[in-house]
Amino acid sequence: MAQHYDYAIVGGGIIGLSLGLSIYEKFPKSRVVIIDKESSSGLHASGRNSGVLHAGFYYSPDSLKAKFCANGNEYLRKIIADDELPIRNCGKVVVAQSDLDLPRLENLLQRGIANGVELELLDEKELKKFEPLAKTHSKFLWSPNTAVSDPILVTNSIQRRYLAAGGEIRFNSECEITKESELRIGGSPVFADRIINAAGGGAIHLAHRVGVGLHYSQLPVLGLYKVATQREIGLQRLVYPVPNPVNPFLGVHFTLTVDGSVKIGPTAIPILGREQYTFTTIPDWKDLASSGASIASLLATSPRNLVHLAKTELPKMATRVLVSGGEALVPNLPKNTKWKPKKPGIRAQLIDRRSGQFEMDYVVEKNENQVHILNAVSPGWTSSMPFAKWVVDKFL
Repeated sequence: MAQHYDYAIVGGGIIGLSLGLSIYEKFPKSRVVIIDKESSSGLHASGRNSGVLHAGFYYSPDSLKAKFCANGNEYLRKIIADDELPIRNCGKVVVAQSDLDLPRLENLLQRGIANGVELELLDEKELKKFEPLAKTHSKFLWSPNTAVSDPILVTNSIQRRYLAAGGEIRFNSECEITKESELRIGGSPVFADRIINAAGGGAIHLAHRVGVGLHYSQLPVLGLYKVATQREIGLQRLVYPVPNPVNPFLGVHFTLTVDGSVKIGPTAIPILGREQYTFTTIPDWKDLASSGASIASLLATSPRNLVHLAKTELPKMATRVLVSGGEALVPNLPKNTKWKPKKPGIRAQLIDRRSGQFEMDYVVEKNENQVHILNAVSPGWTSSMPFAKWVVDKFL
């Protein structure tokens, strides 16, 4: 006999777990199941991200990202404190490299103010008080509420809360959503009154199967980091450049980890597979079709941007090129530093084929009793809990 649930969530990353916990907070007597194809949570974006608790000043004030990031920062800090997880309250400096960056810094400041984020625009002579090794042109931004933690430990904490509330997780269970709003796991049906598609990189494929989000496609982007010890580098803060306004990638920057390391990166290399962590991995046909549609759309509307992205990002696979880019932010990096590869991550970037542009905000679509979360990339980890509460309040 098929099992029946009030809510079934496909995807056991931090978004899926936060959705499950949010459902129990609002509907405590519900029966909720999370279904995930992997053997445990956090094996993809939830556990492979930078672990940065973003403050929330990058995003347009009218965006969903702006709506949830600052509150998400506070929520994760509470989980970290309650569970005594590691955290580094290091803060972040955003540095300028030319006069072109100065109005962009001002724009980020105004966004931060509008988003309720603590943020300061300071003169370059004050930079040494915050990060002596960094360099800026005229001005820089100081973000005291940016921090780093361990993404897997935080994800596991939310999982424990979800299970304690009565939730169920079915790992090693790859599933499909049918047009009849039925879930099938290995040919066996699972029935639920509400289905939430929070499958991350796989969400677009599940949605397309039932006719949702057909004007979107996905272009996976591979992020490669290199890591060294803090003793070798000596950085005290996160150091970021002013982001490029035409794409969602922040450029090469320096982040810290809770175990005492410094990371440089990431790359933003367009690839074909949502789990293509190595170039020897062969994507499946669904990934090839979606990535191909994305590339065709970008080439039709903004070919220079796509070609520029490929030309600038592919060389960064070489450590010397990555480090050379980082020297614009932190000059005089030690030449004998032993940079080692860090576990890569993949950003499941959504493309709106109607405009041929990167989708810069979260995207959620509803279809009868189904809710499909099609785009929940960075700062999705930071924003996970308030974003999940919003989805539950608005769509369930």
